[in-house]
This record gives sequence, structure tokens and C-alpha cells, in this order.
Amino acid sequence: MPADIFLRLLILCLFGTIHGCLQDRASAYKYTGAVCRLTHPAAAVLNEKTTKVIEAAFQHARYPSMKGEKSAGFLGKVLYGLENLEIFNLSIGQSEFELRPGEGIGLQINNVSAVFSGTLQYGYGSWLVNVAQRLDFEVETQIDLGINPKLYCGNSKVAADTSDCYLNFHKFRLYLQGDKEPNWLKRLFTDFITFTVKLVVKGQICKEINKLADILAEFIQDTAAEFLSDGAISVDIGVTTSPLITANYIESYHKGLTKYLNSTSSINNSVFHPNQLTENRMLYFWFSDDIFKPLIAAAHQDGHFQLNISSEEVKTLFKTGLSSVKPVYIERCLSEAASPELRVWSSAVPTLNTSTMGTSITAQAIGQLYCGSQNEPTLFFQTNVTVDVTASYAEKKLFLHGKPQEISVVRAELPQENQQIYDEAQIEFIREAVEKIGVPKVLFVLEVEITRLMDKQGASLFDIINPEVLHKEGYVVAQMDFGFPHHLLVDFLKRTLQ
Repeated sequence: MPADIFLRLLILCLFGTIHGCLQDRASAYKYTGAVCRLTHPAAAVLNEKTTKVIEAAFQHARYPSMKGEKSAGFLGKVLYGLENLEIFNLSIGQSEFELRPGEGIGLQINNVSAVFSGTLQYGYGSWLVNVAQRLDFEVETQIDLGINPKLYCGNSKVAADTSDCYLNFHKFRLYLQGDKEPNWLKRLFTDFITFTVKLVVKGQICKEINKLADILAEFIQDTAAEFLSDGAISVDIGVTTSPLITANYIESYHKGLTKYLNSTSSINNSVFHPNQLTENRMLYFWFSDDIFKPLIAAAHQDGHFQLNISSEEVKTLFKTGLSSVKPVYIERCLSEAASPELRVWSSAVPTLNTSTMGTSITAQAIGQLYCGSQNEPTLFFQTNVTVDVTASYAEKKLFLHGKPQEISVVRAELPQENQQIYDEAQIEFIREAVEKIGVPKVLFVLEVEITRLMDKQGASLFDIINPEVLHKEGYVVAQMDFGFPHHLLVDFLKRTLQ
């Protein structure tokens, strides 16, 4: 199944298991939380790496011993055995591919030149002659490799039927003991076993590539699962229907269901439609709000939305210029020798809705400011915050840009004095501090944390070129060009084939 390797390299987003694959693609859209569209230019970049995989398959194939017999006229029955077959002097030319609408991918590897060496045992006999010999041999070959896979849903995965795999031998010369001008007897023998040797080479090459394809498929699935997982939170990226192949792109459709503890989210009314994506960039990712909402709920429940800021950082943050008058207890807290500490956390599940203005997030947060005493806070406040957030990616870092739309202070008090705050000036200071200090700080922490998670899974190893994040009604589109890091493939092959 050689093409499955190319397929897995070509369609990095075609991974994951499924629970039922709908035949009607249009019906499957409403259950789709994420879509990956990889256009022809991106496929061409990934195709450049195919030769390395093919080369590894040739070099690491293990050829079994082969025995056979054949009648050879007056010589009688010829018995032969082939063993210790190895390959060297391997050279692989360029690979070519095409996307075949509604079918699959056509892959052609031209000008594969190799020399095989091994040991040949043979014997032939009749009433005229009885001979048995053991000889070293070499086989010079020049091969074109072709695969025409078809994609379908099977065994709970996106599968490729690659039975249409063939090797065309433009040159196949078998030399015994280095004899490039054999006598008629050797020539007769080598001629009739050549066909059998060709079958062995073809079978083992395809078998080895198939094996490598399975390993690579598992590697990609594991990597994808890890990329979308964090502790107890994971995402089911199984596909909802078979991938679509046109002359210009390959598109896959994924569930995007959040799994947390013993629960799994559901998507039953996705807004996806193919015309929401274009063909101008190399790679597109479409994400529904239906993915982000349960992810945020799981992150909240898992305690991710908590932030503690201590000592000098608190003092530095409050140096931000505010128009409101700083209350006396804040001035005292920041000037005292005791280290202040600010603790903030979400007190309810944040809500999310995406529009052309950005992704609007509404959160309810509680803050406590400790000034020396760790037993009871000096200031307690509860706020409701609505912020329009847009995202960008540059220099291998994620950036979140927030535009506060509404911030209100629901409650504020001084617990040590058992006093609730009603003074409008103090309330306005807290509100402005949340807007100009709190929101930027939270967004910065999220930037750093999400970038860290992305780097942990290897996103920083890719050369992502001019990425854009587009916010639409109910979904987000990330579109980009990219360069595939050659060393990642080489490292994978080294680890896999050791």
C-alpha cells in the first residue's frame, strides 16, 4: 500500500477513528465540528517528501528465501533457491502525483535504480548432465513505481484501497558470479527465473511500504490526539464522512467532540458549508463554535481558568495608568513591605459566540487581593466581562487581541472590615482595573499557555507562512501557507526503522 504513506503525509488532517461514516456528505456536514482543506500546492510540497519514504521502504525491505523448480527441456527439471537478498546503490528520481476527482490520488515514482545482491543455489539434471551449484549474484534494475489509491471509510478510519500498486521494470538483469556474458546454459537459467525474482521484489517492496504506511498512520493519529489533548481533556477527531477529492484540493470532515471525564459533547447542527472555504491558500482549518464551547466548559470544570499573581508583578501591573482614583487601601497594599497577591478565577462557565467582529467571550470572574495576610483578602470583587477576541499567529507565537465590550462590577467588599463597597468611585476603579489591567493580563497568559501547548506538540517546527484567522458567523477559519520540515520526516523514519 505505498500510496497510503503518501496519503498520510499529504493529508495530515485525515486521521482519527470514527463511529459510523455517513455516505451522504451533505448530511454529514451538520455533525462536523472541524474541516481540513489541503489544496494542490500544499500537496505538491508534501509530495516532495514521498521519495524519502519510498527510499526507506526499498532499503529496509526484507526479502524471503525463495525456492522453485521448472522444466527446461533436455536439461530436465531445474531446482533453484534464492537467499540473502540485499539492496545497495539505490537512486530514486522525482515523484509525480495528481488529484483525481471523486476517486483518489495517482502517484508515480520514476527512475528507481538499484542493485540487488544475494546467493543463488540451483541444480539441473537429466540423463545427459547433472549439475548443482551455489553462486553469488547481482541484479541491476531500473523501475517505475505506480500507485492509484482510492479513499473510502472502512474499519472506523479513513482508509485507502491501494491494491492498484505496480512496478514496471525497464531493466532487470541477473548476473551470476559477476558474469555479464553468461554461456547459453546460465543464460537459459537466468531467463526463466527472472520473472519469479521480479514478483518477489515487487511483493516485498509493496509489503514494506504498506508496513511503513501503517506505522506512519498510527504515528499521525497519536500525534493528532496528543495535540488536541491536555490532561483529562481530549477531542474526538474522527471523521463524519469520506474525504472529498477534487482536482484542486482534498477535504476531510471531523467530529471535534470534547471528551472530559465520562462525558462527550455532541454536534447536531453545524453551520459548515464548502463555500465557506476558498482555494487561494495551501491549508485551511475550519472550526465551529460547537468545538470551542464544550472545550471551554471542560477547561473551566478542570480548573484551568485560575490565575495567581504575586509580589512585584502585582505592583507592576497596578502602575498602569488609570483615570480613576486609586482607593487608599489599594495604595497601602501596594506600598507595604508585605508582598501582595491577586487571585482570579472564573466562577461560571464562560460563553462564546463568533461573528465577523471576532469571538465574543462573556465570563464571570472573581478576584481577591491579599495584602500581607493569606487568611483573608483585603478586597473581594465579582465582575461580568464581555470581550471580543481576535487571534493572529506570527514568529511561531499565538497573539490574542481583546476589545472589551462590557464590564460590570457585580459585587465588591472589604472582607477584613466586613464592609460592602457601594462608593461609585471605588467601583469605577475596580471596573477600569479589570478592563485595562485584568483583561490584557489574562489574554497574555492564555497566549503564552496556548503557544506552549502548540510548541509541545511540534507546531513550532513547521514553517507557517502568513497565517490568517478569519472570524465568521458561528465559525473560525485559519488559513495559511507552509513549508514542511524535512528533518521531521527523517527523524521519524530513523526512529521507526531502527
